[in-house]
Amino acid sequence: MANRLASAVSPYLRSHADNPVDWFEWGTEAFDEARRREVPVLVSIGYSTCHWCHVMARESFSDPVLASYLNDNFVAIKVDREEYPDVDASYLAAASAFTSNLGWPLNVFVTPGGETFYAGTYFPPQPVAPHPAFRQVLEAVNDAWTHRRAEAEGNAAHIAGALRALGDREPGPLPGAAEFDAIVAELLHYEDTEFGGFGGAPKFPVATVVDLLLDRGSVGDAAAQALGERTLAAMADSPLRDRIEGGFFRYSTMRDWSDPHYERMLYDNALLLGAYSRVGRHDVAEGIASFLISVMQQEGGGFASAQDSESTVDGVRVEGGYYALDVDDRAAQAPPALDRKILTGWNGLAIEALAAAGNRLDRPEWVAAARRAADYLLENHVLPDRLVRASIDGTVSAARATLEDYGMFAGALLELALATGEARYAVEGRALIDAALTSVAELVEAPGPSTGSGTAFTVPGGADPVLAAHGLALASDPSEGAYPSGISAMAAAAQRLYSLTADPRYLAAATDAMAGFAPLAVQRPIAFGAALGVMSALGAESSQLVVVTGTRSHDGEDVASVARAWQRSGAVVGVVTAEQALVFADAGFELFEGRVSRDGLATAYLCRDFVCALPVTDAASLLATLP
Repeated sequence: MANRLASAVSPYLRSHADNPVDWFEWGTEAFDEARRREVPVLVSIGYSTCHWCHVMARESFSDPVLASYLNDNFVAIKVDREEYPDVDASYLAAASAFTSNLGWPLNVFVTPGGETFYAGTYFPPQPVAPHPAFRQVLEAVNDAWTHRRAEAEGNAAHIAGALRALGDREPGPLPGAAEFDAIVAELLHYEDTEFGGFGGAPKFPVATVVDLLLDRGSVGDAAAQALGERTLAAMADSPLRDRIEGGFFRYSTMRDWSDPHYERMLYDNALLLGAYSRVGRHDVAEGIASFLISVMQQEGGGFASAQDSESTVDGVRVEGGYYALDVDDRAAQAPPALDRKILTGWNGLAIEALAAAGNRLDRPEWVAAARRAADYLLENHVLPDRLVRASIDGTVSAARATLEDYGMFAGALLELALATGEARYAVEGRALIDAALTSVAELVEAPGPSTGSGTAFTVPGGADPVLAAHGLALASDPSEGAYPSGISAMAAAAQRLYSLTADPRYLAAATDAMAGFAPLAVQRPIAFGAALGVMSALGAESSQLVVVTGTRSHDGEDVASVARAWQRSGAVVGVVTAEQALVFADAGFELFEGRVSRDGLATAYLCRDFVCALPVTDAASLLATLP
């Protein structure tokens, strides 16, 4: 039996390399083999820090008897959902036809053409009501395929057709003030007024929703601001936060935030760093930044994807055991393993958060860490012919980059450009957006509202080729779990780029993309925090603030500090030297055109929809002009 996983990019796949299961990686080879043998395919999806994925690996995939049955009757594919998020999204959507208890490990049984005819999540080695044993599931699926194949294939074709129809959405107008008032009211209804956060158990940070609340607070919604701050305070004071090393765990199994699942994800901590830095909780922000830089950032500059929930304490492997120790006892133990896989999109979230928070809180070392990661990605993940989705130890994954990668990294580069004053990052960010931008000339020129097709952005090079060949690629996946969808990330980056360039193509693309999802997002705000945040920015008055530093001390630093602390939905802030402003302007970023220091003093330029007020050179005057 070939060992196809030993050299995989994904540590999750490598952890299954010694299983007696004849695993294939995701690709055409497995489906070709299934067609040759006329057997169904098991697509088993998980990720490195997934606790129940490890459990099922130990209980079932390491069992030679069960593995033999699996090998004889199926072709088995192991997929890292973080390496192939589009594969995960497609099969997660299909699995919803069979179970409402979606999660990972996700075990999907598909035809040799890739279409789903049965799916479930964790299956135990022995039946535990209401869950059948994994062997029972395999035998039942094999029986259905052997004796009722036409029925199984018909059901699979029906599900695949329903998934293709998901792209047929009616667009709608972006929400206005009244709709956002209703959205905030609904989120207030979801609030757990006793323990904080939203809903019951399990309880997640839902950082994108918190960001939305702070965005609405920045334009005057006091109720939204208060809810966002209460949520952040509750989490900061809960067991979800590791007070020793900083950072937050992925979620809690209990309503009161106790009994966390102890994996620490890059995306959660990046988004929460941004949120805590916005509300003045410097202590919490410092802990998160320290965790990101000292634990997650690797030698080359890129950030690892996650830290495991399980650890070995005094020779015993246990979930969370390491985190129950104090600082001295931790020093005597090996820390939980890192999933060192570098994901472009998630690194983008970390880069943006460290750049923005470091700039806002005057922590240049955070900005420097963001710069190191960005430089690493630009050198190693931006190839002449494509953007890399994932790599580890210099080995590049075959997985296609997704809109998530383009949007999150582009947004990060634009934020880093504003934090450092280096236009080269903005140029690189613009190139990523342009690569994913479909022709929107007709949107700019056409009279009336946007078509709202949601197709203003496409993945360069197309969707995953295996999904595309089987007709299973989702046209544009709007789903948002713990972090923004690819379409939301692209729209957010394009909206920011519009504020820097005044190029209407970017505004049209962002608006068109969001209009395609507006009706769904307004109906389900708890599930579309990032998308609604972009819609808030698009609906707000476009605000830009540029401070050109001077050569005289005066109160110039105060002017820059006021600018860096200012927050408003959809606004951009840049503090640059006169020389840097000229470089930005020469590179096509119109916002910086003609920005100079007046009388050698730091000079602030506040613009609204690109109509600029007279420049001011003192903090009091700047404060008086800020909306």
